[in-house]
Amino acid sequence: MFLTYVDESHSRGLYFLVALLCPDTEANSLSDALDQVILKAGRAHGKLAPETELHGYDIFQGKQAWSELSDKPRARIAVYGDALQAIAEHDVKVIISGVDLVRLKQRYGRNAEPAHSIVLSHLLERIDEYAKPRGELALIISDECDGQDDYRRDLRRYRSEGTWGYKPRKITTVVDTMHFASSEASRLVQAADLIAFLHHRIESGNDKDPRAKRANARLYERIQPKIVSVRTWFP
Repeated sequence: MFLTYVDESHSRGLYFLVALLCPDTEANSLSDALDQVILKAGRAHGKLAPETELHGYDIFQGKQAWSELSDKPRARIAVYGDALQAIAEHDVKVIISGVDLVRLKQRYGRNAEPAHSIVLSHLLERIDEYAKPRGELALIISDECDGQDDYRRDLRRYRSEGTWGYKPRKITTVVDTMHFASSEASRLVQAADLIAFLHHRIESGNDKDPRAKRANARLYERIQPKIVSVRTWFP
């Protein structure tokens, strides 16, 4: 079974969801490896509690628990790289789905479905497409968000009636319901967040400095071999 951890990253222009498909036999090992990333950073720089969250935005910007490293961008990038390397060294797969929010608003206006709902349906389709031919099931564990009951109802409908849109698909491999967990409490939700934030940062083009672009590209190279699907909908 794939324990499938989901988190989001978005701005005014783009909305992404990332699914980290982790075999149940890999989950504890990956969680422990990410714990070690924090312990290593704490030994090197101090003032990082063992439970410090690996949160993409905070690490990049030196915010919250990472404010002690606000004047050490190379150290923060090194931590980000260590975390991505830990993910890459495990038998996991990554699926990324997104939507262009500007074009969504232009095409559908106020009638547009919420971006999270749209992208989640696409993400579940890709998860089902990947799991089914491999004879696997997927259990979805997502970061906490607004509208959790709505998304659980959507999943039930996708199982019984199928998804909607250009290529509707009946979801057959996702088991039980959608589970929601605080990212603070789950290293594997944090892993999905790190990938989502980095992917969004690159795709949004917010970084204009060539040095920042190169640093982002080097980080992304670590996780890229694990990515099995990237699709962004441009309405």
